[in-house]
Amino acid sequence: MNLHEYQGKSILKSFGVAIQEGIVVDKVEDAVAAANKLTEETGTGWYVVKAQIHAGGRGKGKVEETGSNGVVLAKGIGEVEEKVKGILGGNLVTAQTNGKGKKVNKVLIAQDVYYPGESQPEEFYMSVLLDRENGRNVIVYSTEGGMDIEHVAEHTPDKIYKEFIDPRVGIQGFQARKIAFKLGLSGEAFKQMTKFVTSLYTAYDSIDASMFEINPVLKTSDNKIIAVDSKVTLDGNGLFRHPNYAAMRDTTEEDPTEVEAGEAGLNFVKLDGNVGCMVNGAGLAMATMDIIKYSGGNPANFLDVGGTANAERVEKAFHIILKDPNVKAILINIFGGIVRCDRVAQGVVDAYKNMGNIPVPIIVRLQGTNAVEAKKLIDESGLNVHSAVLLQEAADKVKEVLA
Repeated sequence: MNLHEYQGKSILKSFGVAIQEGIVVDKVEDAVAAANKLTEETGTGWYVVKAQIHAGGRGKGKVEETGSNGVVLAKGIGEVEEKVKGILGGNLVTAQTNGKGKKVNKVLIAQDVYYPGESQPEEFYMSVLLDRENGRNVIVYSTEGGMDIEHVAEHTPDKIYKEFIDPRVGIQGFQARKIAFKLGLSGEAFKQMTKFVTSLYTAYDSIDASMFEINPVLKTSDNKIIAVDSKVTLDGNGLFRHPNYAAMRDTTEEDPTEVEAGEAGLNFVKLDGNVGCMVNGAGLAMATMDIIKYSGGNPANFLDVGGTANAERVEKAFHIILKDPNVKAILINIFGGIVRCDRVAQGVVDAYKNMGNIPVPIIVRLQGTNAVEAKKLIDESGLNVHSAVLLQEAADKVKEVLA
């Protein structure tokens, strides 16, 4: 589950990580009051207005309606409302939104932390995630903060460092000091960075996160170390332990059909092909998508109906798949191990009749317990449903209906 920047920062702050303070608003008329409150709390006179969407590259992104960037600076209270108007409610297109953009429903009004002082501000990159190959958590960090880490990895990979953490013992003091040293810090900034790294790892480990990414981590002109941005992904399998974080889910940032499928207990991921898939089991679903590609089509979705493919679940799956206007055919591929094939076939027939009419051809491939009886049920139903027993046979029928 992805979180907004302001949500990630609130979690970091609760674990003692210093952050760029800010107040989130969802109405233009609340912007000035939020900025005034921020000034009272932090003393800031300039304000950074940040679009809150689940995508990176906001600073370089453009709001289609106004031409504003997704992150802008208001140099005084008088500019705040105008800057917020240029972003809030608009469609923000970034390098990570696939050209379509995302509607901005909230903006974060944050303090300016690039103020002048005794030293020059410095930006770093830092993330915490699981390294599956090593079976350990890893802190990835770099002196090249504030820019695309992928660009750094491609052009100057020697500037990216990794510190592996044994999850059984957690981060050790010498490791935090090693990171601060490699980032070239000294004095008060060195001490602040060791504290920052330790708190960041503790936050990651405590909330069942999949990833924490802070870009940039800023050394301010007065040697404080703060998180200016945050990208947090939580492990969905661990949310039952953290209902307070589960409540942070923003379904407006997700595909509506995926949200609907999740509420119905279906595992669904929307793709951009022309053949809808309905399968029981994730592994079989992957193989089904391969066979669709092999037959000349492209999968329009990943959909796992689970072990209880009854009429109600099949009908719900049909409704979700058919919301995609690009779907030209539906391939149902069921292995009858836990559930008998004839029960699935009856579910398909009943669902079809309940819906009245399905405008695209359906290919049903059933294999396993009572597969022969299932094929007979479908063949004798009189509906626009093609049955198959072998996977190759199903692939040939997909190719035939797409021709």
